[in-house]
Amino acid sequence: MPEQINYYNVIDLKTQQQIELTIPEEMAGLRLDQALAELCPEYSRSRLKSWINSANIKVDDTVFRPRDKVNGGETVWINPIADVSLEVKAEPIALDIVYEDEAMLVVNKPAGLVVHPAAGNWDGTLQNALLHHDASLEGLPRAGLVHRIDKDTSGLLMVARTLTAHKTLVDQLQARAFEREYLAVVRGYMTAGGTVDQPLARHPTDRKRYAVKRGGGKEAITHYRVAKRFAKHTLLRVKLETGRTHQIRVHMSHLNHAIVGDPVYGGRFRAIANASELLSDTLRSFRRQALHAARLGVVHPISGEEISWDCEMPEDMKNLVKVLTTETPVK
Repeated sequence: MPEQINYYNVIDLKTQQQIELTIPEEMAGLRLDQALAELCPEYSRSRLKSWINSANIKVDDTVFRPRDKVNGGETVWINPIADVSLEVKAEPIALDIVYEDEAMLVVNKPAGLVVHPAAGNWDGTLQNALLHHDASLEGLPRAGLVHRIDKDTSGLLMVARTLTAHKTLVDQLQARAFEREYLAVVRGYMTAGGTVDQPLARHPTDRKRYAVKRGGGKEAITHYRVAKRFAKHTLLRVKLETGRTHQIRVHMSHLNHAIVGDPVYGGRFRAIANASELLSDTLRSFRRQALHAARLGVVHPISGEEISWDCEMPEDMKNLVKVLTTETPVK
């Protein structure tokens, strides 16, 4: 399939933002909803179908049904509207905004904050907070969130403020052009960095977990290097080449260097022989994965400038590293 960017433009109107795209000839014979799902991966197929049915999508100024076939070459106009069925409401939740302009913003998410609503967490999320900060984000997929990190992972997240910016940033993410670097404290002494190139898939028995699966999993590549060594632990700088769910956590566990505090992939707490009371208490009380999205870099969707941000570890990880430094120095 030709690159989507050749067919997709966004017109910024005074009252709304409208997407104009051309169905490529190679898609002739596909259902309209199938073609649009490929051209607009940032929107779910069910959402696109609802827009077709509500006449918010027109083909050559004609209202189609989702199952109607396309011939290729048609001009499609999409008027995105918020999916009110999700009932994502604005909530006055404090945001740590690292950067903001008319096209995007960068947020430093604290550990414990869910990124967007899902089963068990329908409110109190970062998405709710973003809608309170900027009501216009309601018309963007997931309030402009371009990517996500786990609830108990802290650090930097990118949010688009317009459809144009969202399209550009999603393209960069899919092209692996995002710079995403994490800090992670893992179990065990690591002598050198390396790369984990192991595909991931859902765990065969626990659907909430993921696992390495050769021959059938999705490509997952993680690069890591040693930032600091301790007697029984290592502080790593980890870069994502791909961005699969739980990728760093699964890959580190696969290396037998699970992230400290990881309740899913780290197993039960392991006491260290002859450890001080301070070290034992610090490790036992660290009940989230010691993982922080420390650096984020993109090409600005308007200026084209390469821009990046760095964010220090939160206090709980700083304290963990401090205790490991003082209590278990490398001899």
